[in-house]
Amino acid sequence: MAVELKTDQNFSESLEGNEKVVVKYFADWCGSCRLFGPKFRRMSEDSRFSEVTFLDVNAENSPEARKLAGVTNLPFFATFKNGELVSGVSTSKEEVVFEMINAL
Repeated sequence: MAVELKTDQNFSESLEGNEKVVVKYFADWCGSCRLFGPKFRRMSEDSRFSEVTFLDVNAENSPEARKLAGVTNLPFFATFKNGELVSGVSTSKEEVVFEMINAL
């Protein structure tokens, strides 16, 4: 499944319309965010995560979506289940994101 880019205008409906969601919050100026992009895309294509929806959110342009996850630093990853925040962490480590997704 592809990574979908969302904004404040369509973020909530993405959470409500999907049981399991993982979100990568980024900013255009964030080098670590850009470096994690291909890893996040590979995760979204991993058959183990076929029931998980992968979203990208520009944290600078989407303050409401950023607030829902309590974003403190970038890149920031958050998991949601049935529209509710499960976990959130600022990291550049792929294994941490894998653990978050597996916990869903």
